[in-house]
Amino acid sequence: MEHCAGMFFLAVATCSGDRYSPNESLSRGLYTWAALVAIILGCCARGGSSQESDKLVPLDSHLFHSLRRIGSPVVSLDQKQALFMTSYYDPDSNSEFNYLSLLDIDVGNITRLTPVLEGIERASNPVWLGPDKAGYLSKGALYQHDLTPGANGTLLFNATVNINSIAYRALSGTLLFTASTYPDGSIANVAEHLKSEKNRTDSALVFDNLWARHWNKWMGPSKSTLFAISPTGNNGSSWELGRETNLMQDLPPFKDPLLRWEVEGYSVSEDGRHVAFVVRKPGLDMAWSTNVDIYLVPADGSSSPKLLTGMSKGAASGLAFATDGSAIAWLQMETPGYESDINRIYVYNITTGLLSFVARSWDLSPQSIMWSADNQALFALTPDRGDRRLFSVDVATGKRTPLTGYGSVSSVARVGTDRLLVVYSSVTESSNMYTLDVGSSRDGSNEPMRRLTDTNGERLNGVYLSEAEDFWFTGARRDQVHGWILRPFGFNASQAYPLALLIHGGPQQASMHVFGHGQWNPNMYASAGYVTLVINFHGSSSYGQGFTDSIAKQWGGYPYEDLMKGLDHVLSKYSFIDATRVVALGGSYGGYMVNWINANTDRFAALVAHDGQFNVVAGYYSTDELWFIEHDVGGVPFTSGGRAEYERYNPERLAGKFRTPTLFIHGANDFRLTLEQSLAPWTLLRRKGIPSRLLYFPDEDHWVNKMGNSMRWYAEVFKWMAQWTNGTKAEDNGVSIKGA
Repeated sequence: MEHCAGMFFLAVATCSGDRYSPNESLSRGLYTWAALVAIILGCCARGGSSQESDKLVPLDSHLFHSLRRIGSPVVSLDQKQALFMTSYYDPDSNSEFNYLSLLDIDVGNITRLTPVLEGIERASNPVWLGPDKAGYLSKGALYQHDLTPGANGTLLFNATVNINSIAYRALSGTLLFTASTYPDGSIANVAEHLKSEKNRTDSALVFDNLWARHWNKWMGPSKSTLFAISPTGNNGSSWELGRETNLMQDLPPFKDPLLRWEVEGYSVSEDGRHVAFVVRKPGLDMAWSTNVDIYLVPADGSSSPKLLTGMSKGAASGLAFATDGSAIAWLQMETPGYESDINRIYVYNITTGLLSFVARSWDLSPQSIMWSADNQALFALTPDRGDRRLFSVDVATGKRTPLTGYGSVSSVARVGTDRLLVVYSSVTESSNMYTLDVGSSRDGSNEPMRRLTDTNGERLNGVYLSEAEDFWFTGARRDQVHGWILRPFGFNASQAYPLALLIHGGPQQASMHVFGHGQWNPNMYASAGYVTLVINFHGSSSYGQGFTDSIAKQWGGYPYEDLMKGLDHVLSKYSFIDATRVVALGGSYGGYMVNWINANTDRFAALVAHDGQFNVVAGYYSTDELWFIEHDVGGVPFTSGGRAEYERYNPERLAGKFRTPTLFIHGANDFRLTLEQSLAPWTLLRRKGIPSRLLYFPDEDHWVNKMGNSMRWYAEVFKWMAQWTNGTKAEDNGVSIKGA
């Protein structure tokens, strides 16, 4: 099995006639064989014969939550080694751990550097401080560690306030870090501000603007600020604080201290001379504006930051300096107020001040970019028809060459002039590191990727992991829509199985061929005994911007039609699915869709709605980001025309038609979709006498972040699904089904 897995390569994407839309051109011939490779790999790794398959065990919650997760590698200056973090959870002790490791890229040897770190001691943000010295953050400070295994790190830099992120450039000795400061922007005065806060006799917060809370926290006067410091030398002793430069200090002030500038991301050139950072422009319109800008500033703070994105009111992201520091590229959305607009690639020449565009006609939307060693190309991580693929984009011509096929690449780093280090996963493989020979990928040669790690190979050996079986069907607008199924544990084609329909959120996101570690890993449902169905309905990303944009004013229209037609498609195609035992589950927009399903059909045995939306009108007045709903639904609900749009696909308007037993799940600290959006439909069903249940997490937000809570999430969801798909009359603690 190890030999088979080690031979895995990604020069191709699929041989299945269903894998790509029948309307696609033959230019995808480079990817003709990947599905075959995946099938062969599945046989090698999971047992190719029926006798071997009988020996497999399901992927259970205890094992799933204890799997190792690797972080993005950080490559050394000589590009021969890489630092990376490995984290894991121990369900028995309810504790989370991690440790720092060193990878020899050429040989593949891995050396664990730090002891296993627990709780607040856990490390993050690995960085190279020299050719033989690593650094990392722990307990809000910078620690250094030589490359000797098992040694303890020593404190190098303590800013007296928690450091949240770091970047270091050994060539110039420049350290970048972020820390939360108050309106004066001084680290030295933070302690005094905290003391003043502690001595307050009240806890009131007063707001004059709508940017009062975001995601899961209320706004306050403390903001993340970007600093640069040039230590006199790293001879093993601690670096001194007091000479740091606030690189944001010359940005225009705003009269409301709660709307100050706050850094959202940054990058530093390899020579350490320039820094670029991402900030959301402060203003009274922050709750309904997507204006996110990029500024360029000398690392020594010798001049004020220069705005690079003044021509656009959309969101900028994805900073990438050219290797020689002559240019900076970024990803730019151009439509104001639209958070899912296509990302265009912009390039700014630092020497000439000229702005140019790369591959402007590309209909896919990259998520991150990185320059090639010779600065002739950009490597772009880009969702493409259910895969997150790596493309090489020629800067001069815009020509795109796909370097990977089936599966998902999550990070990329240079390890030579024509070789990359990537982190890759698929539906049946958790994240591992591979080297990618760029030249071989471009010309279609065999084995351009070589696996260096086997993060969970031993733990998953003998565990059932179903491959994704892709298909296409005719959905709304007669467009081709993509989906896939996973077969359940112990599959026998002569039996009939219940089905779990997983509905992704966003809605302008997409389900990917990836091994997720959250609540929506399809193999968890397959191991629980369900045929698992995934459909990337209209609005999903990675199928062209027109397909993504089509969901505007169609929340309950095209996507609902796609889901129903997709379900019909698999029921007609696969005889082993029991149409009377189908459960639909979704989170965020997927939770909204579950409510919309409840109002429009009774074909499902049960439903699960995680942090979904029940009342679209009320959701507008309680969400933290108005730009999203104003764009997607259309306008505002306090005008006559706008109100009609908000009511058009409002599940609450059809509350009288709700009839399907539903498990509602919500976190108290979700400010995107507030708790009332689950309390309301739960109240509705209970009052109507329809079985329903509420799973409430007082310490979670829009996601389930704590591993113990995640295990309880799965336990409650599978219990609810089994209750309504086991073929017997379900009970609901004395409450019978009424009002159907």
